[in-house]
Amino acid sequence: MPRVLLASCAELPESDGDDTPLTGALAELGVDAAWAPWDDPAAPFAEADLVVLRATWDYAPRRDEFLAWCDSVPALANPAPVVRWNTDKSYLAELGDAGVGVVPTRLVRPGERPVWPEGDFVLKPAVGAGSRGAARFDADDHDAARAHLEILHADGGVAVLQPYQATVDAEGETAMVFIGGVFSHAFVKGAMLSDSAAMDSSGLFVTEGLRPADADPALRRAAEDAMDAASALLKVDRAELLYARVDLVRGADGRPLLLELELAEPSLGFRQTDAGARHRFASAVRSALARR
Repeated sequence: MPRVLLASCAELPESDGDDTPLTGALAELGVDAAWAPWDDPAAPFAEADLVVLRATWDYAPRRDEFLAWCDSVPALANPAPVVRWNTDKSYLAELGDAGVGVVPTRLVRPGERPVWPEGDFVLKPAVGAGSRGAARFDADDHDAARAHLEILHADGGVAVLQPYQATVDAEGETAMVFIGGVFSHAFVKGAMLSDSAAMDSSGLFVTEGLRPADADPALRRAAEDAMDAASALLKVDRAELLYARVDLVRGADGRPLLLELELAEPSLGFRQTDAGARHRFASAVRSALARR
């Protein structure tokens, strides 16, 4: 049987529960799969037929170490160059330059003076997982924002500055999931930067209030556009991307805007859809193994 390792982190060695059915779905297709934290020196990543990043959510403060580990894994999905590009949110500027409709994004480097957007805005680290380090500020709360910016700039970090999209409060974010480059399913994540937001049981992330969704054509087109643009920038065929999550919000004019494109370790919302999604994932893993 082919041997697949699902890479996680020490805090959540078998993910947060969303991916629990994957080992069974893979076993049904003749693939032996097991979990292992990415930084476990005893885990046989080098011997695995494929290593799949699933819950490596502690990488942000150790990104250099994490990327070095990715480079050392002979068979990694998604591939190490994709992970390197995608774990720094400056990719949003590249996608915007490529014509993708992106939430207006400014990168604020240490020593630079920010140009604050009109209205409420968000500051978050360019390298960060989930909502850690992200904060929402009122339009005139520049003193608090500058204090937060100093925290984000510690140790040379780059900050992402974006106008807050108020539609999120009512509609949330729509997550469009692609498996093997093909659209699979969608789910909605509730607003995470509201006053009522709370941390989940792991203490790592804000509770997202997930629910299933049937994405309308405009959102599906926007997600497809983002996937095509990213594939072109990365010079990869979409089928080579084992998984992707395209997070979209609507601007004030109703137009879909890309908030994030997750190609490294996103939760894929298997609990928010039917069993077909995890079967599609298992089939895509089999396909990836066959290409090696």
